[in-house]
Amino acid sequence: MSEEKIKDLEAWFEARIANEEKIEPKDWMPEKYRQTHIRQMSQHAHSEIVGMLPEGNWITRAPSLRRKVALLAKVQDEAGHGLYLYSATETLGISREEMIEQLHSGKAKYSSIFNYPTISWADIGAIGWLVDGAAIINQVALCGTSFGPYARAMVRICKEESFHQRQGYEIMLTLARGSNEQKAMAQDALNRWWWPSLMMFGPRDEDSPNTAQSMKWKLKRKSNDELRQQFIDQTVPQADLIDLKIPDPDLKWNEERGHYDFGPIDWEEFWQVVKGHGPCNKERLAARKNAWANGEWVRDAALAYSEKQKSKELNKAS
Repeated sequence: MSEEKIKDLEAWFEARIANEEKIEPKDWMPEKYRQTHIRQMSQHAHSEIVGMLPEGNWITRAPSLRRKVALLAKVQDEAGHGLYLYSATETLGISREEMIEQLHSGKAKYSSIFNYPTISWADIGAIGWLVDGAAIINQVALCGTSFGPYARAMVRICKEESFHQRQGYEIMLTLARGSNEQKAMAQDALNRWWWPSLMMFGPRDEDSPNTAQSMKWKLKRKSNDELRQQFIDQTVPQADLIDLKIPDPDLKWNEERGHYDFGPIDWEEFWQVVKGHGPCNKERLAARKNAWANGEWVRDAALAYSEKQKSKELNKAS
């Protein structure tokens, strides 16, 4: 393809982005646009699948049948989200097997939040309230992303995530209104999950190598810092409502800015977890590798059945 033709296509592409048109899989797109979406969408899919692990650990230990059923449904939803996103990413010309290999090799990342342990039932409430609450803020913006399959997948995912957030907040509300021990459990969970939840939005804008390009292509609608601020402004009143204290001595309302000021985030901890040195990094990755290996016979059986059905159809046609 000539250089002049490429320039014409790039101009056509940028015009479509500017006009808020969706880019579809068969449309021409810059290679960097395709690779950027593969990176972000596969990371999102991996996060949904790995995110099942800390919560799945509590299904059998939930305090009532109602809680067990609700948590089981939530984990099932997350599996579905991962499948939607893997399928959407495959439209960009990468196979699911390649994405899984990238996860297992460490080439592809998933959200750092899932490398922290769930040590009490209150952690399940904190994950739903804080982690899913942060995810919703991220993902609502993605409903308007420029790549059509991703935007459409996010519409359904966001609807389901909103139920997860309410479920988590209701768990925290119940604990906060319970015995002194239950309220202390809820506060402890908030203390441990607050800062990792803020890290979910990614590094500071000045330290994020991908933010500027993602904003230009309307892959992202708001920067990491803008989304983080939105989460804090939304969540602090929710904590006040159930009489739990945000573990940040520097937190205060700034009337002039119209936002909460907050204390410094431990970015050294963030980067250590991203690099694979968090409390549960090795455990999470080992669990996914084992699941992939143990499920090989299921994949082989499904493939054999598919080939058998194709053979039957060919025989009928002939």
